[in-house]
Amino acid sequence: MTLARRLISPRRWTPPAAPADEGRSPLTGRFSVSRRLATGGHGPEDVIFDDHGRVLAGLGDGSVVRLDLTSGTRTTVGNTGGRPLGLEPSTDGSVLICDHDRGLLRMSADGSVEVLVDAVAGRPLTFASNVVEGPDGTIWFTVSTRRWDLQHYLGDIIEHSCTGLLVRRDVNGTLTVLRDDLKFANGLVLAPDASHLLVAETAGYRVSRYWLTGPKAGTVEPFVDNLSGLPDNMSLGSDRLVWVSIAAPRVPLLDRLLPLPGFLRLLLWNLPEAVRLKPTPIAWAMAFDLSGRLVHDLRTEGGSYAFVTSVAEHHGTVVAGSLHQDDIAVLTPLSPSR
Repeated sequence: MTLARRLISPRRWTPPAAPADEGRSPLTGRFSVSRRLATGGHGPEDVIFDDHGRVLAGLGDGSVVRLDLTSGTRTTVGNTGGRPLGLEPSTDGSVLICDHDRGLLRMSADGSVEVLVDAVAGRPLTFASNVVEGPDGTIWFTVSTRRWDLQHYLGDIIEHSCTGLLVRRDVNGTLTVLRDDLKFANGLVLAPDASHLLVAETAGYRVSRYWLTGPKAGTVEPFVDNLSGLPDNMSLGSDRLVWVSIAAPRVPLLDRLLPLPGFLRLLLWNLPEAVRLKPTPIAWAMAFDLSGRLVHDLRTEGGSYAFVTSVAEHHGTVVAGSLHQDDIAVLTPLSPSR
């Protein structure tokens, strides 16, 4: 830990002024948990539905589990031998996995694991975060940071390293780095028509649209900017809404320090862990339509479930996962969209 602190190299950034009242609006409602499903382990960082409406999650011990919401049955699909983060059911029935330790993996139905990518641009691939697959087998994935690991992820948020990646893997295995300057790249969604990607930048408080086709191909534009919290994993629901987990609210002190000389953040990072910056405990998820219009804003402070790092919807059922919890939260059915 001492080494990680010594290596901090803060970069200045002037964030936009935070929305008033942390962005609360008439759409803001309760993040209401109706029940919790035991995963058999700890830290379901990402949750995603498969084609049969079952939930997939990766755990801290390397396991990938499948849960049936109706019966409560839990099945272990396999173990990556690392730390699975983002998951994506593949078109061939396997599961694509961003593994923090091992890179981009494919896990077959029998639990066998194939390493698809373990290095990018001549460097070992670590902290692969989220993954999506196109109809033709093209894969896109994010890398949160090239400087920090999962245990010390707050170091990247404080440092503001801007070393996150967006990478494409073609069917023949060719890799192309599409962006190499992202502010802690995280959640990833492929548009239903495969015309663009939506990319969450946790430390940039935003979700951006990266065009894949058409006259804007290769360009980036805002999808949702200046969020009042830190976006994490994302998913596209059967309701055609983009569901965004919000791990924590923005920290006013950090917003004030980001534009200032870096030694102030160096001092902040070197404070004893007991008094160092910590995320506010809150359960928070948002949903947007494909134009970027807010549809749902669900949040609850002080509850037993907090630090939501993933959220997914399937035919009206919404589930959430958390890096710091043992269970998956099933939310109370939502009222019709306003």
